[in-house]
Amino acid sequence: MVRFDGILQRINRKTFLDDSSSYNCVGVRWYGNGAFVRERLLGLEISRKQQWIIRSGDVVYNKLFAWKGAFSVADGTVDGCIVSDKFPTYELNRSLVDPKYLQYYFRTPPLWRQAEAISKGAAAISKLTLNPPQFWDLTILLPPLDEQHRIVSWIEALAAKVGEAFEERRQTEEQVEALFGAALDRTVGQLRQKYENQTLMHLVEQERGISYGVVLTGAPNDNGVPTLRAGDLQKFRVILNNVKRIDPDIEAKYRRTRLRGNELLLRIRGGLGELAVCPPEMVGGNVSREIAVIPFTDCVLAKFGMYVLAAPESQSRMRAHLRGTSYVGINLRDVRTLPIPLAPIADQQKIVAYLDDIRAKVDSLKKLESETAAELDALMPSILSKAFRGEL
Repeated sequence: MVRFDGILQRINRKTFLDDSSSYNCVGVRWYGNGAFVRERLLGLEISRKQQWIIRSGDVVYNKLFAWKGAFSVADGTVDGCIVSDKFPTYELNRSLVDPKYLQYYFRTPPLWRQAEAISKGAAAISKLTLNPPQFWDLTILLPPLDEQHRIVSWIEALAAKVGEAFEERRQTEEQVEALFGAALDRTVGQLRQKYENQTLMHLVEQERGISYGVVLTGAPNDNGVPTLRAGDLQKFRVILNNVKRIDPDIEAKYRRTRLRGNELLLRIRGGLGELAVCPPEMVGGNVSREIAVIPFTDCVLAKFGMYVLAAPESQSRMRAHLRGTSYVGINLRDVRTLPIPLAPIADQQKIVAYLDDIRAKVDSLKKLESETAAELDALMPSILSKAFRGEL
């Protein structure tokens, strides 16, 4: 076990900034994930004119976030850039340490815990600071260089395998997502050919029509009316974890969109196309202006309408009507003209059951993929932990 003062030497490449010149300012990511160019600024915009130049191969860390693993061996992407005095830089003794070995060590929790234990500062953990005198007290298990090279080779080979597994998982997830979209497209296409298509405006309760909800929801009110916002609609579900409650006096002006249950909800602002059926928990609640409420008559099942409008063909039709730049959306007049194939209720029920079954299978596959991703995420920390305990 070797202290950092046995393998590193402090570097001070001071430079004084010119107000008219531009500089790449470097930061260090947490958890050993490397140094990066944080921003490019004019010297005029940087208050402290004395800065330090960093070179490829330097060891650099962030004094304020050492306990979060903000250590790095700099690479060519930050060569010649500048750092402030919050980022001490060091030269590594390469006759003793392989830079890759050290960079992998920077990604290990035991080092972060060391840094946290010897950092100075206020009790609030966010103000802990690892100053250069304490930096020397950090330690690393240091086998001979040949052994370091062997360990690095093993880590890189295993990391490549993990990377391949991640890529396969990503591709599988895309394929799983495409399965349901293909089933929707095929099913809705067949329905459009078989049955008469009618526009939404002729399939909803006429006294309510299709409307969007509360324009300005105001400050949250713990005792107010639950009101759905754009982010509460996700993948055919209403997410109830963080529903905003608004002042009843504000909500009272929007009785037309007050929810009775089983309405189809369509996201029309700040993004487009998310759909869900209003659940029993939201009866008596309302929606914000980002959501259109579609109260079907008895001739259309809400879930059937949801699946029809979720089909890729229907989504493309909606995107063709997008308006706006910074806050895009679709106008209600365009929503009202969206066509629905008017199948008999019995056929709608069969279609809904069929698509529900496919969606359940897709969700099951996605859950398995998510569990696999969590296992992959745990692999590299496990590999690194073994490596720096001398067990690899």
